[in-house]
Amino acid sequence: MRQEQEQPTLTRRRLLALSGLAITGVVLTACGGNAAPSPTTAASTTSAGSTSAALSAAATTSASASTSAATTSKAAGVTTSAGGGAATPATGGGTPAASGTPSSGSGSGVRIEGNLPLPAAFHDPTMLADQVKSGKLPAAKDRVSKNPLVVKPVEKVGKYGGTWRAAILNPADSVWLSRTTAYTNMLRWDADWNKVIPDMAESCVVSPDGKTFTFKLREGLKWSDGQPATADDVMFWWNDVQLDKELNPSGVSNSMKQGKDAATIEKVDETTFKVSFKEPNGLFLILTAGGSTTIGINPAHYLKQFHKKYTDQAKLDQLIKENNVDSWVKLFQTKGASIPGTPYDARWYNPDLPSINPWQLTKGFTEGTQLVFERNPYFFKVDTDGNQLPYLDKVTFDIVQDPQVQVLKAANGELDMQDRTIATFANKAVLSDNQQKGQYHFWENIPSSMNNLIICLNLTHKDPTMRQIMQNKDFRIGLSYAIKRQDIIDTVYVSQGEPWQAAPRKETPWYNERLAKQYTEYDVAKANASLDKAFPKKDPNGIRLGPDGKPISFVVEVTTDQTDRVDGLKLIQGYWKAVGVEIQLKSEDRSLLYARKNSNEHDAVVWGGDGGLNDGIVEMRYYFPFSFESNFAQAWTAWYNPGGNPQTKAEEPPEIVKKQMALYDQITVTVDPDKQYDLMKQILDIAADQFYCIGITLQPNGYGVVKNNFHNVPPKMFSSGGPYLNPGPTNPFQYYKD
Repeated sequence: MRQEQEQPTLTRRRLLALSGLAITGVVLTACGGNAAPSPTTAASTTSAGSTSAALSAAATTSASASTSAATTSKAAGVTTSAGGGAATPATGGGTPAASGTPSSGSGSGVRIEGNLPLPAAFHDPTMLADQVKSGKLPAAKDRVSKNPLVVKPVEKVGKYGGTWRAAILNPADSVWLSRTTAYTNMLRWDADWNKVIPDMAESCVVSPDGKTFTFKLREGLKWSDGQPATADDVMFWWNDVQLDKELNPSGVSNSMKQGKDAATIEKVDETTFKVSFKEPNGLFLILTAGGSTTIGINPAHYLKQFHKKYTDQAKLDQLIKENNVDSWVKLFQTKGASIPGTPYDARWYNPDLPSINPWQLTKGFTEGTQLVFERNPYFFKVDTDGNQLPYLDKVTFDIVQDPQVQVLKAANGELDMQDRTIATFANKAVLSDNQQKGQYHFWENIPSSMNNLIICLNLTHKDPTMRQIMQNKDFRIGLSYAIKRQDIIDTVYVSQGEPWQAAPRKETPWYNERLAKQYTEYDVAKANASLDKAFPKKDPNGIRLGPDGKPISFVVEVTTDQTDRVDGLKLIQGYWKAVGVEIQLKSEDRSLLYARKNSNEHDAVVWGGDGGLNDGIVEMRYYFPFSFESNFAQAWTAWYNPGGNPQTKAEEPPEIVKKQMALYDQITVTVDPDKQYDLMKQILDIAADQFYCIGITLQPNGYGVVKNNFHNVPPKMFSSGGPYLNPGPTNPFQYYKD
């Protein structure tokens, strides 16, 4: 395993192929689940232990073209993890992706499938041995499905037992639970962020036109209570949850639409279903691998009792009363879904809800100061020796209100593996000093984030005067020039980083230098000149007067746990006051900040810069009003995503903004990677013209804390807000403790 590695660079065609856009009629296969691998495909294994068709090769139309594409990837420094090596990001010169063996359906589309050879025998976790012996549980060979996913551990085959100790701030931070205990999808990313590979589905076939995706679930897949998980559970999720107007009044998510039209899902047989779109869907595979925002699966056998379609009204009324809720909708949400407008997610509250994940919730948020997850006895993955995964018996999360308490726990060696909320630049010194005492070391995070601190002024502010101020581009340019970025970098970020706006990183094929570097120089004269164009008049205290004749003063909101951003804002507060603009800092809980910005109640919000690497093509939040994470224009976003956020009234955006939206709509339906690239560049050029947000500094590599006796954690991993939900793709179920 190599310890010294550089950040990978991505070629244009390589990255576009990753998104599943280049589906030009090649069928790519890997070794089947129960068959011995053929010589052609034996090397095509991911670092997570699966084989798959490399989507980068899908951009070609022949074996020779495939080799050429793989060579380009190699030159760019993108590994394809051949041979099941360590799950670490690439240095230069990775192994070319295997193109696979064309099947008899060659020319009919892309096929994603494969597995390592099945072990000769399967072994029960020590924790379950007595239950198997007594007959309470079937043996491992009868629990893990007929074609379990075989995973090669990062370092070595682990051993059973132990608890992974972690911490979480509150229910609003539950994404940390999803990343660690619940990264289980139809398809998933490999650890190197190179390929989409099988997960719950043992295969996915894409039609030549990019409109139809046929998924085949693993035969014998089971929920944590031992009940079968089948295509019927997918159909229940779709027909009875997503399409139910009472449960889901906003309609299906945008990831299950193409344009304005929702997908259709059809059951083929007990393990097979088809997802079809009216137009080609070039982003569907990357979205599916990124998380549960696309294809879902619900335990219908459990949830039907709370659904009015399947339960008589008398029984439903009794359950509503027993659970102290006011409707069947709230009952269903409480038992098996989420409650809109709140951080409630039944996965973290209801231990009775069957799970497909490595660990099953046994103690939720309402049951004390710690969440507890215990191994799922029916989890469908095994290691190369046939040991049913996970290795760890339990995962616990201490619920801690103060981020500094989390840091103290880490410094004392009380957290086994964590980066969430503790791995800030401000905390690194104290965590470094305590490594020997706490018996831990660091792993390195390669961020997809392109900025540590982005200030989004609310361009669609409810107050007309404030809106006029925020929409003035000269005002935003002046504020940007007034920021002494290098001082912030030196003081807050320990001299790591460089002045940067909200723009893709240099490693991406769509790096836009103008967007990244404009207005980043510290120049008070230029700042005042630009601000004088906007609002030249000042009060006796030197504060500029807005169009209503009142001093310009507004609130910038930031979450309490983002301590580095709080520190950076304190410096910015002084820089801006020096040029006549007053701000107040409001540090608050994440749930409050989200509630306010989702309701379009904020003046300005600070967040980090998602969408800097591979994720840029599906995470455009800072480049145009793309999603409700586009904090600078909630009302315009509501227009683009009708019904997606009922808390904000939709407002038609200016024509130039609508042009960006139309360009992105074209991206989602094209299967031509060159056209895709050109459309992306146009969107970013307009973003540079509009200058929506103010960025501070490019984010350098980060870190995480891992105990010395906690193994199979790669020394480097990507860090992304989505779609690479670290540490999920590094397979936490194969972590183990000595």
